[in-house]
Amino acid sequence: MEVLIEDPVLLKQWHPVCLSVDLTDSPKAVEVLGVKIAVFRTAYGVHALKDLCIHRGVPLSLGKVVDDGIVCAYHGWTYDRCGKCTRIPSMPKNRAIPAKARTNSYFCTEEFGFIWVCIKQPQDEKPMIGGGKLNSPDFTKVHMGPYKLNAAGPRVIENFLDVSHLMFVHEGLLGDSEFPEISDYQVHQKNGVLVSDEIEVYQPDPDGRGHGVQSQYTYKVYNPLCAAFTKKISNTNEFFQLFLIVLPVNEQQSTAFMVMERNYALEEGDQVFVEFQDLLIEQDRAIVENQKPELLPLDLQAELHLNCDRMSIAYRKLLKETGITFGTA
Repeated sequence: MEVLIEDPVLLKQWHPVCLSVDLTDSPKAVEVLGVKIAVFRTAYGVHALKDLCIHRGVPLSLGKVVDDGIVCAYHGWTYDRCGKCTRIPSMPKNRAIPAKARTNSYFCTEEFGFIWVCIKQPQDEKPMIGGGKLNSPDFTKVHMGPYKLNAAGPRVIENFLDVSHLMFVHEGLLGDSEFPEISDYQVHQKNGVLVSDEIEVYQPDPDGRGHGVQSQYTYKVYNPLCAAFTKKISNTNEFFQLFLIVLPVNEQQSTAFMVMERNYALEEGDQVFVEFQDLLIEQDRAIVENQKPELLPLDLQAELHLNCDRMSIAYRKLLKETGITFGTA
């Protein structure tokens, strides 16, 4: 049964629902905050309608796009990009289509190689990733995912921000359990963005190319479901940024989208980095899908925290201050 998740913040936020390249000539079924949605392309751009024909309850995503409308697969009812039914084949041509023959429409746009949906009037005119600076010509950019996870969005984001798990969950790659100590660091808020100090970590294989390095991490949180880190390689000019944007599918499921920008190994095929991230996600999956409680506790007394958890603490405080209710306790 479809149940809208009434989160006052996330309902007004843009959410990535699929990669642009994955939305072809056919409608695509997605879910945002418990709402089943059909996204599709026309000559006017990308659109999002409630994935339900008002006639007999068949998903519109099973249909097809014809003349800039979406045609239901069951009885051929056609809906325009605003959700209004414009054609009912079984009705006489001289009879008016009932005003009730319509389905809900949602805000939809295309940016940064993603299709985005917002359920209510968006707080921001356009989606933003990293302050909108994602398309820098100085970097090679690669999309990673989508990764479907049986965990709520806040759990996925907090795991991404957790530097001290690298030595154990990703041992031999992003960390070494023989060198687990995390130097003290602080978290600051700059123009509404949470930013950590640099955190140094020894990494046997930080990006899948098999070279051990000392790395400096700087973590950032842009909004409740969008975070990033910049990783610099000691004694070089090499660094990359990894952005994580989480789609809140429903209370039990999330979809993680990632974008990596790097200024090195430009001759290297992107697949090396994608396959490495695929591996890391599977290692993280075993953790985030089994954490208890499933909902992220915002009461800081509910769990024990250390100095190395400052980024997680700041993130939980941010969620509480912004009024997030989804995926939290």
